[in-house]
Amino acid sequence: MKKLIILAFALFIMAPVSWAQTQTAVTYSMGFGTGDLGDFVEKPSFRGIAIDYRKMVQPNIGVGFTLGWNVFYEEKSYATYTVDNSSLSGKQYRYSNQFPLLLAGNYYLKPGESLNPYVGLGVGTMYTLRNTDMNLYTLEQDAWHFSVTPEIGLQYSIDDSTGLLVGLKYVNGFKAGDFDAGQNYLSLNVGLVFHK
Repeated sequence: MKKLIILAFALFIMAPVSWAQTQTAVTYSMGFGTGDLGDFVEKPSFRGIAIDYRKMVQPNIGVGFTLGWNVFYEEKSYATYTVDNSSLSGKQYRYSNQFPLLLAGNYYLKPGESLNPYVGLGVGTMYTLRNTDMNLYTLEQDAWHFSVTPEIGLQYSIDDSTGLLVGLKYVNGFKAGDFDAGQNYLSLNVGLVFHK
């Protein structure tokens, strides 16, 4: 009997969550490196994508996950570069791939209205793969970072099932692995949101 009561209570608590509305956003992501990442690649990233899924547990609260990928790239001019005790002359090609994988939540300020601003927070991990190519040599660094990502944005509903989204995230990957400093960037996301 005790197990039945616990099961019934769990179903009662989970039922509103399982019947709740969901939304999935697919966005084009532009990245602007800050800190160590901005020093390594000064140019912004125009190669990025993000997928955000939220299950609405309340009319103004959504929880879910965020997946993303931004590629930062820069070609450096011919010069002599020194790393540790070695010096090489030539052109450098620098790549930094950022893959945030976050549990996330949003708070919507005007649920039910066509123009709905929101604030959010993601917590999880980010994988960084950094390559420096020069002549025949490649220096590769990688790490899994603990990541905290605050977000602000605006959704505009086109109809009951589709909308537009503009969001700004600060992806903060703390120092880890091969990196003595955090890998951080500002991400501007523009795309579509699908309500179900």
